[in-house]
Amino acid sequence: MTDKIYEYKDDQDWYVGSYSLFGGIRTLTDDELDFPLFELAKIFRDEERGFPLSVTVLRYGSAYRLLSFVVDILNQEADRNLEVIQRQGALLIVENGQLLHVELPKGGLEVAAFFGNSDIRETLLIATRNEGKTKEFRAIFDKLGYDVENLNDYPDLPEVAETGMTFEENARLKAETISNLTGKMVLADDSGLKVDVLGGLPGVWSARFAGVGATDRENNAKLLHELAMVFELKDRSAQFHTTLVVASPNKDSLVVEADWPGYINFQPKGDNGFGYDPLFLVGETGKAAAELSLEEKIVSPIEHLQLKNFWRYFQHGKASNYRHE
Repeated sequence: MTDKIYEYKDDQDWYVGSYSLFGGIRTLTDDELDFPLFELAKIFRDEERGFPLSVTVLRYGSAYRLLSFVVDILNQEADRNLEVIQRQGALLIVENGQLLHVELPKGGLEVAAFFGNSDIRETLLIATRNEGKTKEFRAIFDKLGYDVENLNDYPDLPEVAETGMTFEENARLKAETISNLTGKMVLADDSGLKVDVLGGLPGVWSARFAGVGATDRENNAKLLHELAMVFELKDRSAQFHTTLVVASPNKDSLVVEADWPGYINFQPKGDNGFGYDPLFLVGETGKAAAELSLEEKIVSPIEHLQLKNFWRYFQHGKASNYRHE
């Protein structure tokens, strides 16, 4: 803290300020200050001294000029490297390439004017060509502000062979390979049904249980055939397992695993979903996954866990790997 007095004066603006113990901005004019003092106080607040600036406004004409005056004092007294940038009527406070604050004009401004022609939402590429699966992921990640595309939008990308022996190995292969090829953030899953009485089958072979290229109907028929001599529902316990891997350039991949417990029904029920959803009875509800609405599936504990962790990953570039049962 110094006793230095700062001043800025021109035909429209006149400010006097100091870096002092008790701070604030007061005006001796009748002008209403269009100035983000509250936001600045949150950004630059000192734990012991609060907002350590005192500024008196003797003449006011420009929010940009006043903000620049405050920033100049902070740069000198607090050894900061702050910069004020004007963009389409908005004021941006930037430091060392980091955007700290955006002050919008009254009434806001047009999104297209601020961002140009680019889409302001981030895009997540799902490593699948399955439109049913994509629809479910789109509902999940819309809550995080992400648009979702899939491999059908990139017909020239190669198919990634699922040669792994575990769900995680297969999901990593797809996510990291596609991310390296495209430079995009990519999510891949390897999901499957694990039936206890079958020793965990079909497991990683769920999509091809009835053979390579098998349809959902053929896989369901194969599963019913394998369980034909298991007559009690309690003996047909199963878990729908999913492993999700998010890969992004220059970041460690995120892995989320979860099991959804239930039972295998004796006949298909419901028209929603895909894969084994018509046969998989969710928990003790007696309802097949194919009888649930998309909203009911999205708010399941599994999806809630995934959303929390994905949010941390997308915002901070890292998150703990999770397993949930």
